[in-house]
Amino acid sequence: MSSAPEIQALAEAPGYHARRTLPLRVEAMRQLRRRRTLLMGGVLAALPFILIIAFAIGGTPGGGDGGGGGSRINLMDVATESAANFAATCLFVSAGFLLVVPVALFCGDTVASEASWSSLRYLLAAPVPRSRLLWSKLVVALGFSLAAMVLLPLVALGAGAAAYGWGPLKLPTGGALASSDTVPRLALVVAFVFVSQLVTAGLAFWLSTRTDAPLGAVGGAVGLTIVGNVLDAVTALGDWREFLPAHWQFAWADALQPDLEWGGMAKGAAVSVTYALILFALAFRGFSRKDIVS
Repeated sequence: MSSAPEIQALAEAPGYHARRTLPLRVEAMRQLRRRRTLLMGGVLAALPFILIIAFAIGGTPGGGDGGGGGSRINLMDVATESAANFAATCLFVSAGFLLVVPVALFCGDTVASEASWSSLRYLLAAPVPRSRLLWSKLVVALGFSLAAMVLLPLVALGAGAAAYGWGPLKLPTGGALASSDTVPRLALVVAFVFVSQLVTAGLAFWLSTRTDAPLGAVGGAVGLTIVGNVLDAVTALGDWREFLPAHWQFAWADALQPDLEWGGMAKGAAVSVTYALILFALAFRGFSRKDIVS
């Protein structure tokens, strides 16, 4: 690693601008070409087709058993009514865990992977300022996380339209949303799911700055997210559960009601953003003082 005087000399070189180091385009292309990115995209794109095959083999979905946390909403009962219903069902079955994985993967593999490859100190010696490196990696990681969440309903809408036709979104409680309202409502659902997953992103990103093992950062974020879900199931905690991000993870169901309700989603978003900002701040603060040896 270059010495401090050498880095200072580079920083003062003509034409050097800290903001031009590690451009977002370069970082995005590096992440896009990685095998784990392509694999995760393939898994999310394949899920709708797997569900279509499962429905074709098993018959009409649902059955009224109400399992799997369907006390609030059970979209499985109306999954094959239209493409919009099918897309909403794909989000319903994946929001609790499957969509956690790409967020933890993209955000937890950012800094830790560079450290595991022993390339982190060379990036900083370029010289790329530490804050610039973290911002570039965080923005790209969040961008890929959002892309993963958008990919799933988009593929589901296309596959669902081919399999079940286009029509209004029928609600399991009765009634329906007009076809013209379904896409905006589904977009709102995706936006809320993304915001609710910012806590996982913050956990993974913070852990990524603390360890040289990408798997540790990713696994730690997923594990802590699961712990949050378990704690939310402990009804003895009472109102304390409202401070858990997991408590609001299905508040997006309010967006699929005839009369749009914002209360639950607003509270859930506030809790998630608060935790995420604290975790991101801890990541930047800790990394700025860390002795980089990898």
